[in-house]
Amino acid sequence: MPNRSMKQDDVLEDFAVREIALNDVTKRVYIAGRGPAVIVMTEMPGISPHVARFSRWVRDAGFTVYMPSLFGRDGAVPGVEEGAAIFQRACVSAEFRAFAANETSPVTQWLRALAKLAHGECGGPGVGAIGMCFTGNFALSMMLEPSMLAPVLSQPSLPLNDPAGTGMAPEELAAVKARLDRDDLTVLAYRFRGDKFCQAQRFAAFADALGDRFVPRVLEDSAANADLPPFFAQHVTTPHSVVTAHLIDEAGQPTIAARDEILAFFARRLAS
Repeated sequence: MPNRSMKQDDVLEDFAVREIALNDVTKRVYIAGRGPAVIVMTEMPGISPHVARFSRWVRDAGFTVYMPSLFGRDGAVPGVEEGAAIFQRACVSAEFRAFAANETSPVTQWLRALAKLAHGECGGPGVGAIGMCFTGNFALSMMLEPSMLAPVLSQPSLPLNDPAGTGMAPEELAAVKARLDRDDLTVLAYRFRGDKFCQAQRFAAFADALGDRFVPRVLEDSAANADLPPFFAQHVTTPHSVVTAHLIDEAGQPTIAARDEILAFFARRLAS
């Protein structure tokens, strides 16, 4: 994959753009690659160059990436004021239950339908998904769609006001646990140790609910990239984004090891 600057807007020219209507809701989705489908859900405040880079890594590993536009300006470097405004709008959006400790965000219904559609279009045994930050726990909710086989939670940050909240309705979390047990599946999850948005209590809550089906990875803060876009430099004051803004793109780095583990997880679960 050619090197691209993470400090300039990404025009996303190597993705096909589709307007996909599901459950009476239409969203723009960026699609690239061939092979089993993997849904990449953007972190706050939108599909940044770092998020697009991760999607290209997934594409180049042999998958069809579906990257829905859920908020923000697609391809933009996250700016301070624009990013803050996007964050504030998302916090009060009916699609996202940003402050609900035990309620599932309604947008996950659309994302489950996208997983079903992507599986039908791409074939293979099933679909993978990764959620990041604001969307971090959505990949777990998507396990209620039978085609979902490989969920990854990267710094799941909802609910914002309860470090021990799961952001899922208890009955849905129990149904996900039953599905993981029945189909012998696991959930990969990542966070930095000092992350103020995704703290240890949240991982403990998921571990209590899911048992050894929940496979956590905690990276030391020293592994985080310090050269950040303006929004992150101003508003994200602890290491946070494991495979995007805080990833150090150098061989031997713990964040690169996390990326490679995620790609291997998708390959293992989605191999024909």
